[in-house]
Amino acid sequence: MLDEGGGAPFTLPLLLRFPGLVWVPRTRLGTFPTPVQEATLPNGEALWIKRDDRSGMPLGGNKVRALEFLLAGVGRGSEVVTTGARGSTHALATAIYGTALGARVTVVRWPQEMNEDAALVAAAIRRTASETRDRGTIVGALVDATIARIARRARWVPPGGTSPLGALGHVNAALELAEQVAAGRLPPPERVVVPLGSGGTAAGLMLGFAIAGVETTLLAVTVAPGLVANRRRVLAIAGRTARLIERTAGVTVPRPDPARLVVDREQYGGAYGRATEAGRAAARWISTTAGIPADATYSAKALAAAMKAGGGHTLFWLTFDGRALR
Repeated sequence: MLDEGGGAPFTLPLLLRFPGLVWVPRTRLGTFPTPVQEATLPNGEALWIKRDDRSGMPLGGNKVRALEFLLAGVGRGSEVVTTGARGSTHALATAIYGTALGARVTVVRWPQEMNEDAALVAAAIRRTASETRDRGTIVGALVDATIARIARRARWVPPGGTSPLGALGHVNAALELAEQVAAGRLPPPERVVVPLGSGGTAAGLMLGFAIAGVETTLLAVTVAPGLVANRRRVLAIAGRTARLIERTAGVTVPRPDPARLVVDREQYGGAYGRATEAGRAAARWISTTAGIPADATYSAKALAAAMKAGGGHTLFWLTFDGRALR
């Protein structure tokens, strides 16, 4: 069963709840709300899927939500600089939407362990970005991107789109899901499963669930090194985002309960981009069952954890759009 959420009249739950945020610049890139879909696992249990792969055209995925805020005001003649791993879907989304807005987009990349999906995304970045620079280390890429940003007076889009401003898009996503639950489109999830990379999506969802009063556990599945993908960082970003809302809207915002954040490191595989057997099996299942691609770097690992969770209603947040592989 697929609920065609994008066909509903457009609303932004974040602004309905906090009208003062209307002053935060935003450009509409996505199609919301994204639908929810029920699938049946091999063991007969139900798995709900939040189809953020349908968040936009020509490319969906979770990054569209952050880019609505991070690319606000960008237009013809603008310069945009971002950075990420070779097969970064964030870098691809930034290149696609920045270019569509008329900007010149520079992507500075660092190495990663490449899987087949990442290689296709990497090639798409090179085709789409105005300029792609590959550097040998993360530090080298960050330094190069900083120099380009300053020299060109460019709009800076941080790695993964992760910042309090970008996280507003994911706060809105959590409020959107709360509306879908209230409308009876899916049962209240006991757990929501999401990949954990730079942490912006997890942080925004945690904060949004706290604001909406949704009592669910966020199962954040590590897909990147623990230096970046960790519990402390997620909660810190959530706190900074809450303060941004408070300063802008003049309201008091509840903070997430740390006990509702569970970080799962079992699916990581030891390196960013390294495919795992559990991830491959999960990707085969969702492709066969629902015709949905799951990339080896992010979604397949999170899906493997969701399939393993068991007991109660589980919602898997699909952050990847298979159109990135075309």
